[in-house]
Amino acid sequence: MENAANRIALTGALDTLPEYSHTNHDRKFYRLTLAVERLSGAVDLLPVLAAEDVLEQADLFCGERIAVTGQLRSFNNRAPEGRRLIISVYAETLTTTDAPAQNETFLEGAVCKPPVYRRTPLGREICDVMLAVPRPYRRTDYIPCILWGKNAQDAADALPGAKLRVTGRLQSRDYIKVVDGVSQTRTAYELSVTQAEFPDAPDFWKKTAAFF
Repeated sequence: MENAANRIALTGALDTLPEYSHTNHDRKFYRLTLAVERLSGAVDLLPVLAAEDVLEQADLFCGERIAVTGQLRSFNNRAPEGRRLIISVYAETLTTTDAPAQNETFLEGAVCKPPVYRRTPLGREICDVMLAVPRPYRRTDYIPCILWGKNAQDAADALPGAKLRVTGRLQSRDYIKVVDGVSQTRTAYELSVTQAEFPDAPDFWKKTAAFF
């Protein structure tokens, strides 16, 4: 079901073939990984969840270029080793293509906990925001967002409940987590925000933010 508050479009190379995930309402769902190139040359390995009927739109093999449109989804995995927020791309369309890399997301939701503002050792401003994006049938997706520079400044003082619209790129990031004394490499997914707007902010604030 289309959700105007949550849209993503990806184009990249198929990195892993689909593997069965689960069945929901008699539809079989499969997971695959899409490798999407950045302008820098780095590659984001992004998880995609697609129903069997969606996968039938293309004859898939590793390395083939794929275009996906859909939504960003979250799932709170309550595993024995601890809770983890699982982020994936819910594919509504999936087709083969010769198009160049694409990684564009639009989200509209509410800040759901106090933002975390910080500076890198080189002085770059960063703000982490957890965005609650409504889904039909009274469900909500929780998407980690990272804002930079002036956008980070603007988001730093946002209160929980503030409405926020963002556009950006879904990215993957590896990190080390120590569990019972053992280091594990894990992957986090977050939206790197390129444009941000607080639609309920006063007009003067919005004009000032746009000027900078």
